[in-house]
Amino acid sequence: MMLLLCLATACGEKSKEKKEGTFEETKAPHIVFVTGEEEYRSEETFPMLAKLAKRELGAKVTVVYSVDSLGFIDPNRRDHIAGLEALNTADLMVVFMRFRNLPEQEREYITNYVESGKPIVGFRTSTHAFKYENDSTLTEFNAAWPAKVFGQQWITHHGHFDDGKFPVTNVTIKGDQATNPILNGFSEFEAYSWLYHVDGGNWKLQGDSEPFLMGHSTKSQHEMNGKLEEFSLDNPVAWTKSYTGTSGKKARVFFTTLGHPYDFKLTPMRKLAMNGMYWALGKEDDIPKDGVNVTLDEPFLPNNSGFGQKFKKNQKPITNF
Repeated sequence: MMLLLCLATACGEKSKEKKEGTFEETKAPHIVFVTGEEEYRSEETFPMLAKLAKRELGAKVTVVYSVDSLGFIDPNRRDHIAGLEALNTADLMVVFMRFRNLPEQEREYITNYVESGKPIVGFRTSTHAFKYENDSTLTEFNAAWPAKVFGQQWITHHGHFDDGKFPVTNVTIKGDQATNPILNGFSEFEAYSWLYHVDGGNWKLQGDSEPFLMGHSTKSQHEMNGKLEEFSLDNPVAWTKSYTGTSGKKARVFFTTLGHPYDFKLTPMRKLAMNGMYWALGKEDDIPKDGVNVTLDEPFLPNNSGFGQKFKKNQKPITNF
């Protein structure tokens, strides 16, 4: 009996063995969504994803925003994201940033999380999350930091065509990746995100990046300029990788260069985002064969992408749902 009990206990311990770089606990995960970009309406898309994460994962969710001095959401403010201290207790960081010039304390909430070995999900402009121009000691965050964490820095894209009017990128499954659990229930689709260049020519995805979705640009300024040898019409748009920080722990990283607000109105994009969060948390075995349920409980009607004053005005942050 004692032998059987010991064997059962050992088997139980083995089944609960934590996957490296993931979250496997009995408590609900705390997911912090960091919005900090002024072009793609992440201040609208992330609350929608947070509600799905709360419903499907039973997660505690926190969304943080760039805000003005009166506390209204202002994605054009680059030097402040309120509430980043929530990352101190996060089990997953989901980030959509662009050219932020954050003060040291706010930046360190993000970098300390990244170095902890906990999982990360990143979208589109997070390849250029920071931009420090006036301090040479911080310029590493402009290119080297996103490249080693997410897999690539900002390089170029194929041009602002038909913004929100027509899709401009055909998204297809990379041939050898059909069984990737992040693709459960996913279907190929036409995206409104113009294609980012991340691999090819003088550039290569960094670390152990493993692309599983490809994009084909249907309109290209680089094609018009005769530069397709440098910037191909076909490029990865989603990949997984790992990042080992100062903690010595290997974190799971899921990244996609897609992120136009109108993409998130489409079921495949929401499936990609939610399945990716499950994978990052080490819960790929819990992704249903037809993917995470991303049916919305309320209409999702985001503003179009664009700079300037195209975001919704006079919006107070909704941090917890």
